[in-house]
Amino acid sequence: MKTKLKAMVMAAGMGSRLEPITLRFPKPLIPVMNRPLMDIILTQLKNIGVSEVISNTYYLADQIINRYKDNNLGVKFSYVKETELSGTAGGVKKCQFFFDKDEDFIVMSGDILTTADIKKGIEIHKKSGAIATIGVKEIPHEHVSHFGVVVTGEDGYIKEFQEKPSIEEAKSNLINTGIYIFNYKIFDYIPENTFYDFAKNVFPKLLEDKQINTFLVSEYWNDIGTIGQYKQSIQDVFNGVCKIEHEDVSETNLGRYLSGSNTKIPETVRFVGNTVVGNNCKLGEYIKLENCVVLDGAEIKTGSELSDCVVLPQMSVNKNIEKSKTKEILTV
Repeated sequence: MKTKLKAMVMAAGMGSRLEPITLRFPKPLIPVMNRPLMDIILTQLKNIGVSEVISNTYYLADQIINRYKDNNLGVKFSYVKETELSGTAGGVKKCQFFFDKDEDFIVMSGDILTTADIKKGIEIHKKSGAIATIGVKEIPHEHVSHFGVVVTGEDGYIKEFQEKPSIEEAKSNLINTGIYIFNYKIFDYIPENTFYDFAKNVFPKLLEDKQINTFLVSEYWNDIGTIGQYKQSIQDVFNGVCKIEHEDVSETNLGRYLSGSNTKIPETVRFVGNTVVGNNCKLGEYIKLENCVVLDGAEIKTGSELSDCVVLPQMSVNKNIEKSKTKEILTV
């Protein structure tokens, strides 16, 4: 009998570059079009036949555990609650018990928004016989210094890694997407109870053994690691660059908006560009919102005009607030 396809979503990180949003909830629960990012990831995994998922949790772990231990997404969710961070590979090692010997499985970062064809990646992985297959993405050469760069041969196998190289030194414009297909043999490369990182500790050894293949992610991919990347992901969904399921978008003469449940939008509110308003928000009269993300429970008072902002949950925004003097309203 064939073993079920299983997956892991790495969900332990603290997301410091997304503060102050991540002071309220962990990065995998950051909402994209009013859906937590991890909801989107789990739904994508279910759609390719994954029925069981595990996560390593650490920062604000209970929020993740409470949301998914009994979920309605059609995925059986398990978790490991780490008492201290153990690195990307160390976190996967702690989930070894969950996976079946001699089988392949998926590992994904919990902070990526993507429509990658992971099924294609699995097929490439199985044909290659490699222990690890990494999803790689072509990006503009001028952006390579922000990412881990992958240099491949004609056969798709990795020849070299470059960690955030300068534009001049970069030998490729392929980057690691944080989407992995592993064989169970990967655990032979990760010691127990040790802080261990894929990029620094595991991949160099796999490289020596010629055991790392790649598959190209030609579809949408965005690492939601900063406020700027988060806001960009919202715009990409509105503009059809990234196609994911979401509630209906309303159109006005100047823009578009999506609003959550129990949020009333007064007729005098002006939307310019593309804006998301969360659940249980209170909007006053004569407000202007331009390319904003208003998170759950926020209140924006009459006469306020906001542009390119993320408004935190439960926050009350007065029209006289000085954006330059507060980290509460974020501008990038």
